[in-house]
Amino acid sequence: MFSAVLIEKGDTGQSVGVTDVDEAQLPEGDVAVDVEYSTLNYKDGLAITGKSPVVRKFPMVPGIDLAGVVTDSSHADWKKGDRVVLNGWGVGETHWGGLAQRARLNGDWLVPLPSAFTTRQAMAIGTAGYTASLCVDALLQHGVSPEQGEVLVTGATGGVGSVAIALLTAAGFKVAAATGKSSEQAYLQQLGAVTVLDRAELGEAGKPLQKERWAGVVDTAGSHTLANACAQTRYGGAVAACGLAQGMDFPATVAPFILRGVSLLGIDSVMAPKQRRLTAWERLARDLDTGALDSIARDIALGEAIAAAGELMNGKVRGRIVVDVNR
Repeated sequence: MFSAVLIEKGDTGQSVGVTDVDEAQLPEGDVAVDVEYSTLNYKDGLAITGKSPVVRKFPMVPGIDLAGVVTDSSHADWKKGDRVVLNGWGVGETHWGGLAQRARLNGDWLVPLPSAFTTRQAMAIGTAGYTASLCVDALLQHGVSPEQGEVLVTGATGGVGSVAIALLTAAGFKVAAATGKSSEQAYLQQLGAVTVLDRAELGEAGKPLQKERWAGVVDTAGSHTLANACAQTRYGGAVAACGLAQGMDFPATVAPFILRGVSLLGIDSVMAPKQRRLTAWERLARDLDTGALDSIARDIALGEAIAAAGELMNGKVRGRIVVDVNR
């Protein structure tokens, strides 16, 4: 038996609780893992609160991230004792996820835990930090460089935004952080932001083309924020879009793309191929100051995950939440 957050659905709707589960109930997979840490992401908040139909089958253990130790494997790449990380692949949506003490998974979904990190630090990074790394990689591959000017990060106090600021700063960029939390200016500056602006400047409908401000953008918001970010991006710049915190809509025109040569780069973390994942984790291991994780993340016990998911959906969470599933 092991403890897990379990989402169930009955005639009266969805219910969620922390319960004991028999290992025989674990889904099929060729690698068994003792989970040490998981984390709470926006998608986990949606799943646990039921605010969006993220979960595709019931019962479901949520948690799109986990880090732990292999206990049994019939997969060629993994053996007992290997330390591994998982991000995405539909885990926590269609396959039992990381908010549990045990997991059984497809070995193709796993990547090795970088030696620079503990399993706790890997989950302080989680899908949010891994997505931020994918965004930075995409901007650099597009040719965005520090000499071209500031890079804007929206949703800056969130998990993606926080890690993106730290990684961009390490890569030599000057970072402008957009946030709705003016009280967090010192936190953002500690991560490396040189400019902090109110997200309200970007959150309403704007002109199709605006003053050129940004060499690149990491956007977690979508909607008007993404449209305005594109309209303010400099000639030949790029915008990495990875989120929809403001909305899934994109009320924009083609003007930035055909008159300024701006590129909109879609960032998917869920189904990203393994090599892209390895590159992203290599950047995190190389460039992310593990000391920064202490300010980005806070730890909770498994039993606190449900309440914390509600706080996350209500915008009351700064940075990352790490879940110690064995506490």
